[in-house]
Amino acid sequence: MAIFPCRGDHILIIPYPAQGHMLPLLDLTHQLCSLLNQTTTITILTTPKNLPTHTPLLRLHPSIQTLTLPFPPHPSIPAGVENAKDLPPGTPPSSMIHALGGLYQPLLSWFHSHPSPPSAILSDFFLGWTHRLADQVGTRRIVFSPSGALAISILYSLWRDMPVPSDDLSAELSFDNIPKSPKYPWWQISSIYRCYSHSGSDPVSEFIKDGFKANLESWGLVINTFDDVEGVYLDYLRKKLLGHDRVWAVGPLILGRAESSGPGLDDDVARFLDASDADSVVYVAFGSQTTLKNDQMAALAAGLEKSRVRFIWSVKVPADGHVDDGYGAVPEEFETRTAGRGIVVRGWAPQAAILSHRAVGAFLTHCGWNSVLESIAAGVPMLTWPMGADQFVDAGLVVDELKVGVRVCEGRTSVPDSDELSRVLSESVSGESASGLRQRASKLKEKAREAVKDGGSSARGLKDIVKRVFEN
Repeated sequence: MAIFPCRGDHILIIPYPAQGHMLPLLDLTHQLCSLLNQTTTITILTTPKNLPTHTPLLRLHPSIQTLTLPFPPHPSIPAGVENAKDLPPGTPPSSMIHALGGLYQPLLSWFHSHPSPPSAILSDFFLGWTHRLADQVGTRRIVFSPSGALAISILYSLWRDMPVPSDDLSAELSFDNIPKSPKYPWWQISSIYRCYSHSGSDPVSEFIKDGFKANLESWGLVINTFDDVEGVYLDYLRKKLLGHDRVWAVGPLILGRAESSGPGLDDDVARFLDASDADSVVYVAFGSQTTLKNDQMAALAAGLEKSRVRFIWSVKVPADGHVDDGYGAVPEEFETRTAGRGIVVRGWAPQAAILSHRAVGAFLTHCGWNSVLESIAAGVPMLTWPMGADQFVDAGLVVDELKVGVRVCEGRTSVPDSDELSRVLSESVSGESASGLRQRASKLKEKAREAVKDGGSSARGLKDIVKRVFEN
């Protein structure tokens, strides 16, 4: 990669402490490090318990500095919890967003005392308060979106236009201003937005609203996506919603991740995959924050068992309180009955490495954007079960626009029919429709790789960020 002759500068990176937000921003930071020269300082803000997540990046780039501040106390977050994956069941995401606003004053003091403070702040879209901080210290704030361009278009439109939620959650909300006029029932709209108190009397709601509106006013926007997937929505953001061209697509960031920074396959998983035929294994995972209820676990296990497909099932270890509330239990004897045909991985799984193996032919996913991009980057078709957040938007893009996926289920509390699930699982690796899905997924994989190659759309986006942030 070309090294830019930047003047001595300093950028502050502020991730939101959830795996699906932190990891792509750290991948972006790695790529920025590869483009910048040694006169540029990069500082990453973190809290004590999130520091280990940064270790692989810090090993690759010892020049990166960290600013470790105590996690701000919050009445809705137990002491010691610093990452969204560890929140107790039922804790609204707004609590974590609100809590992190408590970093404002410590950061302001750090800026004032630093001999060479940052000339730019790059922060997650859940941290809109950093725009106000940037204004106060006289620097520029760039928003990082771990969600795609369509999802961010919808989210920004919500907070700009402030439609009042319908009491009938099945009623549809249309976004006629966005290309292709997407529409969704209210129950699929962002829960953070639906929980906003339109009376104006709730200080947490107002904090969340002010943060998203600040995103609209920030200097630039970086999105983990690429032109061949979301070009029409990127154009909409630039020309219509934001009205400027400082919107950069830089994904899939997973393709720029250094090999040594990501976990590889463990021995059992590697042996299982190596012994499997090409495109014969279904990988099942629902992200770092979703824990299924036991009735959902039972239906999924029954579908896997009946289908006779080979599988790897990544099961999130239940957090405190989840077990007693009926979450996360793999049915008894399931692993015995499916021995040799499937593996249950408890806790973190090396998802990108699994998806990239030749044996994996389908991915049953919640459609978190990182999972969607990892599947696209690996050329693996998706079986979609969106649960919340931007996942319904992502699933629609995967199934209806990109045509590299099939719907399986929808909703955080929905329980799939095990017979129907069995049929879909079986067809995903052996049916006639599987061939067409794989062909389209393979073509999209090649487009993703072209985007990040030197001269590709995402590679050009990265270089333009560096040029405009550090050379102007």
